Amino acid sequence: MEIKLYQVDAFSSKLFGGNPAAVCPLAEWLPDEAMLNIAIENNLSETAYFVQLEENKFHLRWFTPEIEMDLCGHATLASAFVIFEELNFKGDEVFFETKSGMLSVTRNGDLFEMDLPSRPPTPSDLPEIIKNCLDIQPVEVLKSRDYLLLYESEEQVKMLSPDSGLISQINIDPGGIIATAKGNEADFVSRFFTPQAGIFEDPVTGSAHCTLVPFWAERLGKTDLYARQISQRGGELFCNLKGDRVKVKGHAIKYLEGVIFI
Repeated sequence: MEIKLYQVDAFSSKLFGGNPAAVCPLAEWLPDEAMLNIAIENNLSETAYFVQLEENKFHLRWFTPEIEMDLCGHATLASAFVIFEELNFKGDEVFFETKSGMLSVTRNGDLFEMDLPSRPPTPSDLPEIIKNCLDIQPVEVLKSRDYLLLYESEEQVKMLSPDSGLISQINIDPGGIIATAKGNEADFVSRFFTPQAGIFEDPVTGSAHCTLVPFWAERLGKTDLYARQISQRGGELFCNLKGDRVKVKGHAIKYLEGVIFI
């Protein structure tokens, strides 16, 4: 069997930036074990698979090298990019049936806008094992799917160097740890750490903004937000809070395409 494979840098207009995702269009579903093995072989934070259901509707699933995820923003954007740019879809909006409900992506010039669920965080205690991982302690802790750690400044988020050995022992299935602060130029900045994952720090995390956007919209008193994820690769996101939905826009660019033989 031959399966097309695309690798796309999401949330970046230039190669080697943003967050790379693998995307595999399928005629029908493979066994879960095969999809997990492909994700392991790709060795990226996410591999997305989709099957077309109707003209503009697709069933979408996301796999890390360890587990199937309930939501992945950058691989959703990458999947939409492949549908629009590589499979020559003629419309301006596609819909994805997923474990997180129905998601849509709209093409707007060279930007792709995702419609994602809002996941506002609530105050939380910080587990001792997470506290022990951190060389800089947050001023506030909240939680939704992910823990959200609020810091005093963008500089603190940049300098943060968690103990990867300790973090690998934490079980937040399937969530992670967001470090965030008000930005110097962006409305807010963030970094995202992934316990028990092959990639310790995720370069740009669309799903984390389902929590970041409602949090910062309330703190800053505005619903249109410009965000930067300040990982080594870095990425930018143009965000809007609309009721119980989060709109996230970003660029994408193709890095490679090929064929998997299984």
